[in-house]
Amino acid sequence: MTRPTILLVGSAGQLGFELARVLPAHGQVVALDRAVLDLSDADAIIAAVRGTRPQFIVNAAAYTAVDRAESEQAQADAINARAPGILAEEAKRSGALLIHYSTDYVFDGEAAAPYDEQAAPNPINAYGRSKLGGERAIAAVGGASLVLRTSWVYGLRGQNFLTTMRRLAAEREELRVVADQIGTPNWTRSLADATALLIGLGSADLAERAGLYHLSGSGSTSWFDFARAIFEGADRPRVAPITSAEYPTAARRPRRSVLASVKFADTFGFALPPWEEMLHACMAELAELR
Repeated sequence: MTRPTILLVGSAGQLGFELARVLPAHGQVVALDRAVLDLSDADAIIAAVRGTRPQFIVNAAAYTAVDRAESEQAQADAINARAPGILAEEAKRSGALLIHYSTDYVFDGEAAAPYDEQAAPNPINAYGRSKLGGERAIAAVGGASLVLRTSWVYGLRGQNFLTTMRRLAAEREELRVVADQIGTPNWTRSLADATALLIGLGSADLAERAGLYHLSGSGSTSWFDFARAIFEGADRPRVAPITSAEYPTAARRPRRSVLASVKFADTFGFALPPWEEMLHACMAELAELR
């Protein structure tokens, strides 16, 4: 049986790094980072897909600088909105299946209950608008694709809440962390493992179940309690709760952006673990690396 070719876009990012570790078990991986593939260059995207002729395209690349996106909207739109549409067009043209990741920030965070896939998006920042643009560009193409919305992504590398907290803990006795924004942290390793399981089902199977899904662990927490969980059992730093108003940012954040992942679990027969379990596994991995 011929192993499928998997084109991994954004392989040097925090999620792409984990995907590059697990996807080779399921196919021949062609991994492209932003140094090789400029996602703001449509011709380069087309050339990469046509030159690779993949059966799967996994797009782990994104413009994720949420605050900077307010002043760099054109760049955010190029990478998060236009590039996914081009990837979808090329996937449809070649018969490949596209897996793309989106975000809880497509919602305004005003709902009391977790958001399911039927909830109406209403992004309140430029980043969220750009990611919603990518979802809609993919949907407009109408090819075989899985759009996986997730939230509060962290890992042991790259720029994310966990690495930021650990860096600041080495510099400060006290960390003041926002306590009135609620969501679900998701470890990059868990997201990569879930993606590998999906690809293991085969492109024909996934094409039959193409669509938009929420892929997130169960449970929810605040950034403050997430930070406390990261430093659980440590003597320092102290973690103090503050309000969003006490920590103004260029981009507004949703107050409560918990995702309901029932559709994904019902469709594919598995789910991500509770957020606490993912964090425990991540911290155990960190302890082994020391």
